[in-house]
Amino acid sequence: MTPGPGPVPAARPAAAPRRRARRGLPLLLALLLLGAAVACTDEAPAPVTLRLLAAPELADMGPFLDDFRRETGIRIETEYRGAADADRELARGDRRHDIAWLASDRSFQLRLRAAGRRAEPPLTTGIMRSPVVIGMKPATAARLRAAGRDRQISWADAADAAAGGSLSFAMADPRHTTSGLAALVGVATAAAGTGGVLRPGDVSCDRLSGFFSGHALTEDSPARLADAFAARQDTLDALITHESELLALNASGKLRTPLEIVHPKDGMVLSDHPLLLLDPARRAPYDRLVEWLKSEPVQRKIMERTLRRPIDPALERIPGLREPIGNALYFPDRPQVVDRLLADYGDPRRRRTAHVLFLLDYSGSMRGERIERLRAAFDGLGGADDSRSGKFLRFHRGEKITVLRFGGRVLDERTVTYRDGRDLERLRDLVASEDFDDATAIWSGLDHAYRTAGRILRDHPGERLSIVLMTDGRNNAGIGLDAFLRRHRDRPAGAREIRTHTVRYGEADAAELGRAARATGGRLADAADRPVLDAFKEIRGCVD
Repeated sequence: MTPGPGPVPAARPAAAPRRRARRGLPLLLALLLLGAAVACTDEAPAPVTLRLLAAPELADMGPFLDDFRRETGIRIETEYRGAADADRELARGDRRHDIAWLASDRSFQLRLRAAGRRAEPPLTTGIMRSPVVIGMKPATAARLRAAGRDRQISWADAADAAAGGSLSFAMADPRHTTSGLAALVGVATAAAGTGGVLRPGDVSCDRLSGFFSGHALTEDSPARLADAFAARQDTLDALITHESELLALNASGKLRTPLEIVHPKDGMVLSDHPLLLLDPARRAPYDRLVEWLKSEPVQRKIMERTLRRPIDPALERIPGLREPIGNALYFPDRPQVVDRLLADYGDPRRRRTAHVLFLLDYSGSMRGERIERLRAAFDGLGGADDSRSGKFLRFHRGEKITVLRFGGRVLDERTVTYRDGRDLERLRDLVASEDFDDATAIWSGLDHAYRTAGRILRDHPGERLSIVLMTDGRNNAGIGLDAFLRRHRDRPAGAREIRTHTVRYGEADAAELGRAARATGGRLADAADRPVLDAFKEIRGCVD
């Protein structure tokens, strides 16, 4: 059989498309892979979130953080914590937050050093400023200006007015707030009179009792304090807080009469509202946030909306912020200084009454010039001393003063509670007596003073008692010092804790007076070669 014909030519072209399809498959796969790669690179980056620990007074910065998220895509998750709680949490080494924003980080830095942590402290950047100042009713400010020599108002003037009963103020609790602690440091620095950083010796004695006596309203946050002040504005004369808080309150319409902003001439502590980097791995978004907050447009908006001063001194201020800040005071650099200030401050809601027993020598040698100097000293403590120290160490509102005049025996014993000028007149009457005695029974008199103090403690357990003994002679009647000390050791524990501070005058025995003071936990002040008032002020600064 003859073979049949071969494949027809028309069938060949049909194979060509299949070969082109096989050649195009790698190209198609490559295009698909390239498309997938392009799709991966065009995908939006994962969102960045910063966890922020913030002071409650910075809640007004929330809208700014929202603007920052819209402009940059970086989200801020904010948790608010009071100043004291935030300080403790950060000092322990907070790991739940990436950044922190405080009114001030000075207290936290002290806690950090006290805790002995060797790690580098967090990176910190100041964002805006506001000093802690006094907002006074205009009539109150005018009265204090008129009484001053240069028509400027100082912390000493405020302390003097508070002690005298003519200044009642609101201030946040310094144990829980930045503004309260800054105010306390400002007043204590003014009381120390050095103008420098407070040292332990500057706060070893309580000089602020007169100032505290005017503290009539407190809260644990600046916002609650402002609201509480507005509710009680008819009964209060002043509000101590950040300048920005006062300007905002004045603009709120809550006050019938806006407060005058007083920048104390003896200085004030400045809050710079720092932003802290807690997690170094978040440095890039932290830097971006800092750069954004410090930019000129944002700084201007911060100033206009929150009434805080911009960090850039060249940026033109709005009208309410054009007055210079004045003298900025140092914050303490030792934790024990802050601890002592807070211990002296105590609980403002449970203030203990101060009660001082003055045991005064009215033996014959005190007649004439010596008794006149003693009376002048009491006038000075009653407010006649216009010096800075006099304004901090004068008798203050609510204080009880017992005067025991002694010679060979206790001649008189009377008590005055200082509320106003009439009580000062009664006090002057107590020391105006011309009833003197020929003997000097120093230690029998002090024994009597402790019996009086024991009765006071029994009837009023909450009072803070102290004794001030002043004599110009030597003991020549009654019991001796050794007998007194034996009796003192046998007294109940509460009475033994009462300190006796002694003032040596004239020919008094410095060795015996010093020994008695040390045995009771007190101190000796020598007035033999200086005014009695100076010795009394030294003693009053240490009465506790």
